Amino acid sequence: MAAVGSGGSTATAGPGAVSAGALEPGTSSAGETVWLSRQWRAGAHRRLKYISLAVLVVQNASLILSIRYARTLPGDRFFATTAVVMAEVLKGLTCLLLLFAQKGNVKHLVLFLHEAVLVQYMDTLKLAVPSLIYTLQNNLQYVAISNLPAATFQVTYQLKILTTALFSVLMLNRSLSRLQWASLLLLFTGVAIVQAQQAGGGGPRPLDQNPGVGLAAVVASCLSSGFAGVYFEKILKGSSGSVWLRNLQLGLFGTALGLVGLWWAEGTAVAHRGFFFGYTPAVWGVVLNQAFGGLLVAVVVKYADNILKGFATSLSIVLSTVASIRLFGFHVDPLFALGAGLVIGAVYLYSLPRGAAKAIASASAPTSGPCTHQQPPGQPPPPQLSSHHGDLSTEPFLPKSVLVK
Repeated sequence: MAAVGSGGSTATAGPGAVSAGALEPGTSSAGETVWLSRQWRAGAHRRLKYISLAVLVVQNASLILSIRYARTLPGDRFFATTAVVMAEVLKGLTCLLLLFAQKGNVKHLVLFLHEAVLVQYMDTLKLAVPSLIYTLQNNLQYVAISNLPAATFQVTYQLKILTTALFSVLMLNRSLSRLQWASLLLLFTGVAIVQAQQAGGGGPRPLDQNPGVGLAAVVASCLSSGFAGVYFEKILKGSSGSVWLRNLQLGLFGTALGLVGLWWAEGTAVAHRGFFFGYTPAVWGVVLNQAFGGLLVAVVVKYADNILKGFATSLSIVLSTVASIRLFGFHVDPLFALGAGLVIGAVYLYSLPRGAAKAIASASAPTSGPCTHQQPPGQPPPPQLSSHHGDLSTEPFLPKSVLVK
């Protein structure tokens, strides 16, 4: 009888050999159960990857489109600073409820928060700087999307990949592969082409929109995104704390800093017209998307590798462009298509694993002869040394003001 190995291959038992199944009755059935269990887990993991891809695409595209839609509706325009504050409040309350569900009762939750937030106050204060930057970034997004078409913003906003990479090199002493440097150059070229198309006309636009202001806002948002993400990693590397605790702390600082920004920028108008002035179901949809969409991504993002995140970003650009054509009458000309195509290609190349370029080069290069090194039979292959020095591709694809690590 043939014995089934762990790799699924069969080997015929020699003379006098006794199969494992004969020594342990029922082993074959148990092996089949283990195999079926592994197959089920592998299938479940694949399904979760596809679900995470869908969530990332929908969240990336829907937030931009919903903000653009809410900001261009006729009638009273809501105050963007109030939407930022409401999103932080809802996010903090959601994380508080999740922590309550983990702890089981109010007493344990209060003791836990007292220890984690007040006693370890230095760890809490570390989140003040990234929270300030994320609050500024969320406000800048409203300014940018109010002055740029959704598709143009979605393409230009991929500059956050460039800024994150540069801050990683400067602050964390990380190195980029040649493929990543080339993809960053390709990315910058694509964004420049899209902005040239926008400056050259890009179709009719409302009189109250200023593309120059929108470009300045999105560039500032990308710079803040890159710095905050790298600073976040630098100060919190090795620190303890659950995802929900960190997001609760971010929400606390974000709410306080958002209120300060509201008072400074639109305090008089908000006091005169009211906090919820101009709120419609579309505006509430934007607030809920900002508050819960990012937290949902925080749950599923662990099932998505960097290639999947880059693919999701590319799909969201395509989806935003198609939706902008139908919803806002956006005109796609050859110049925009060329720039967007370069950005999509750059995002994909940058998200490839570090060894992908070498593998591609090795596969395409002609061989000079047979390999001189042969692994002796019966010995396991030598361990592969990983050249991974940190995840440079993850941070740019994730929602801001939401910690997912």
